[in-house]
Amino acid sequence: MSALKAPQLPPSWKHSAADVLSLTKAAIESNRKVHDSVAALSPADCNFTSVYVALASADAELENLEPLLFYQNVSTDKELRDAATEAENLVRNFSVEAEMRLDVFKAKKAASENITKDAVSLTDEEKRLVEKMLLDGKRAGLDLPEAQRDELTKLKKELSQVCVKFNKNFNEEDGKILFTLEELKGVPADVVSGFPKRTEDSKELYEVTHKTPDIFPVFKYAENPETRRRAHESYDARLAINVDLFDQALSLRRQIAAILGYDTWADYITEVKMVKSAHGVVQFLDDLETKLRPVGIKDRETLLALKKEEHAEKGIPFDGEFYIWDYRYYDRKYVETELKLDDSLVKEYFPVTVVVPSILHIYQDLLGVRFQEIPGETWHPEVQQFAVWEKDAKDESGFVGYCYLDLYPRAAKYSHAAVWGLIPGRDLPNGKRNYPTAAMVANLAKPTPDRPALMRHDDVVTFFHEMGHVFHGLLSKTKFARFHGTSVARDFVEAPSQMLENWCWEPRVLQVMSNHYKTQQPLPADLITKIIKSRYVNIGLFYLRQLFFAKFDIKVHTDKDATDYTTLWNDLRTSISLVKTKGDPTPGQASFAHLTGGYDAGYYGYTYSLVFAADMYATVFKKDPLDPESGRLYREKILRPGGSRDENVSLKDFLGRAPNSNAFLEGIFGSSKSTSSL
Repeated sequence: MSALKAPQLPPSWKHSAADVLSLTKAAIESNRKVHDSVAALSPADCNFTSVYVALASADAELENLEPLLFYQNVSTDKELRDAATEAENLVRNFSVEAEMRLDVFKAKKAASENITKDAVSLTDEEKRLVEKMLLDGKRAGLDLPEAQRDELTKLKKELSQVCVKFNKNFNEEDGKILFTLEELKGVPADVVSGFPKRTEDSKELYEVTHKTPDIFPVFKYAENPETRRRAHESYDARLAINVDLFDQALSLRRQIAAILGYDTWADYITEVKMVKSAHGVVQFLDDLETKLRPVGIKDRETLLALKKEEHAEKGIPFDGEFYIWDYRYYDRKYVETELKLDDSLVKEYFPVTVVVPSILHIYQDLLGVRFQEIPGETWHPEVQQFAVWEKDAKDESGFVGYCYLDLYPRAAKYSHAAVWGLIPGRDLPNGKRNYPTAAMVANLAKPTPDRPALMRHDDVVTFFHEMGHVFHGLLSKTKFARFHGTSVARDFVEAPSQMLENWCWEPRVLQVMSNHYKTQQPLPADLITKIIKSRYVNIGLFYLRQLFFAKFDIKVHTDKDATDYTTLWNDLRTSISLVKTKGDPTPGQASFAHLTGGYDAGYYGYTYSLVFAADMYATVFKKDPLDPESGRLYREKILRPGGSRDENVSLKDFLGRAPNSNAFLEGIFGSSKSTSSL
């Protein structure tokens, strides 16, 4: 294995800020020349190769800029981050310019007519490329009069810049909230020991950032409700700077939708998704809320009783309300008291240094690949770089691609967990292959003076999920970059990774992934049983919270009159999530980065795709989650095609039938009395 040489070098990570901008400008100019040459073709010379292949290849070359733009999410160098942000603005603006070229659209239409007239034989993927590229032009408004096209171009560029600014602020947010040790009572000592200390007015204070490993333990463990309230309000308001940008984005989207002839932005967005319409989204969410609400009300009553009991024990006034800052705390307390499951104890069995290699090993065995860590400079010393090969690779033909893991928090780094497809796979004009590269960015807890880096079970689930996206990117094999990997309908893209979360609730897998940091023993059977039982505890409140996000998203993208989005955010959260706030409303929408990062009018997709995820797992994997033959089927039918065919076709091919919601509903409601109402 070590002697094998990859047929493609990994990306370079030695760029200066000047490099980022010069390389971006050169790539844009190269792409523009291709568009110019296509536009200059006579109608008779427009064919599949001269138009569609040429444009697809040029667009793929532009996508290879992604590693340069990626610096804004991960670099410690502000100059480099700023250059990457500027480069993204350049690319976005050029993309608007390119998609609005009427002369290129005419060439596409001429080529399509010639293909039909000459009865040119195309593969299914090639036919899909023609269909999608023609649809691009129609959705861009290229059938509209010139004045409207010019206005669209202007509005789209403005929207692009607003989204870039929003996400830059999101990545670079560095606020802190200060607490005394007494105020942090209940927060595990190993977490507190990692908080920097400072002294103010003779008081020793602990700095808590809004990063997940810092603030979430405060939500879950701080015994003082005032501490949790302050932490939550600070977290919810941490990006107030984005309020105006959020408003601008929604206003621009409404204007664009109106010019294009769509009733709302949500109708425009959902047209190309599995759900097909905004009305379909609203119906799906309303139906699910109706079914979930009785379960959520029961969950709330259970947790409220727990709160009342604790307040009585501690002499804290009880006002009969259940607040947003109570949810994570009492959810955790309920699991500990009813299931005798201690999240802090479970964490001890999941050292990062054990879990990460174990998860990679599981994926490798299941999907028939092998990770080989390779030396080389990356964007940060903590980043791991891997070459990925077929398990039985004997020569360079067994090369799959490259993968990066950037797992720990640091200043100015993207603050959640996500995967970037840095380079898409595709066939090159010379007959060779351009191999994919993917990067997984996370924010796992770092080691403390007392303990190694440990992962909560939630972190393990998240890691397993995100690695699912990595493998979707690595193991897809399409002819065109446009269809590679996760380039599927947005309301399906999460389904493969959501399906893989199920592994984190399987006894065999939990044993393989766990190893106590002191005893080196795997999770004992009784603890595994408790973890599995905890999966659907308070599931009603959990999914109502997801529905709140989805309903807020669809409402702001369908309601033409709403302007006070802070009030809407807080009112909807109270009515749907069944949790209250008090005091001034906090602008939580200003940190809802999904809505400027590609999930606008699409957050429903997280829940929508769970239907497919549950069906895939129950039908194929449940009987033996680690069966390589099932893994091969999954790789061949779901991962390999990417977006090169309709998602329903891939699902039916994998399942052997059309998908249904039985497994999804059974998972959520199977243990609840609400089942009979479905």
